Amino acid sequence: MKNEIIARVAPERIDMLTKVVEAYDNLGIVSTLDQASGMVTIRVTPDTWAEMAEILHNLPFSISFCET
Repeated sequence: MKNEIIARVAPERIDMLTKVVEAYDNLGIVSTLDQASGMVTIRVTPDTWAEMAEILHNLPFSISFCET
């Protein structure tokens, strides 16, 4: 079951990522795992996982996905 997306962004982009996710009617919840390295988790539901992944792939800044 896909309940989270773990990713890495530039540390200065964590706040922007959080705001983008919140702007999409809270399709997910961003939590910072390691601020210094930019590691975050986005908690989603199985129903919102695909839509959130699409949004993240189209962000105007770089994001890399980690295996879960």
